Amino acid sequence: MSTTTPDYPAFSPYIAVQDAVKAITFYQEAFGATERFRLVDSASGKIGHAELTLKDGMLMLSEENPAWNKSPQTLGGTTVKFCLMVENADAAIERAVKAGATVLMPPGDQFYGFRSGSIRDPFGHEWMLQHEIEKVTPEEMQKRWDAMIENCQSTK
Repeated sequence: MSTTTPDYPAFSPYIAVQDAVKAITFYQEAFGATERFRLVDSASGKIGHAELTLKDGMLMLSEENPAWNKSPQTLGGTTVKFCLMVENADAAIERAVKAGATVLMPPGDQFYGFRSGSIRDPFGHEWMLQHEIEKVTPEEMQKRWDAMIENCQSTK
């Protein structure tokens, strides 16, 4: 028995934002998202639910509503970082910045075999944008991790 419908991936993040209309526009411009649909509250005009396709995944969002969700702006940060695989991390970060994002970590080659960098979108959500540059086994990744940690501790 299938646990998903054909139109929905098995896992889809659902985020709260302040100004959902601007958020949808940002995700379209920054990441090439496509809006599937939106549900609008007729009294306030605010978006109560929207669905965006993002590559082969889905991002759902709604306007912040204190009764059931809060945005990172209200909370003063986020503990979640979204990871988006892209063809070119440098170009993707540049595109996101042009759309209004802030760079948190410039793109660089990482020990785990990816070129990645991270941004904060205008709504407080953090994104790691990356592409693979080499295949790294878990064993090699552990060695590189250990070396990185040792190097960080020796520079303190």
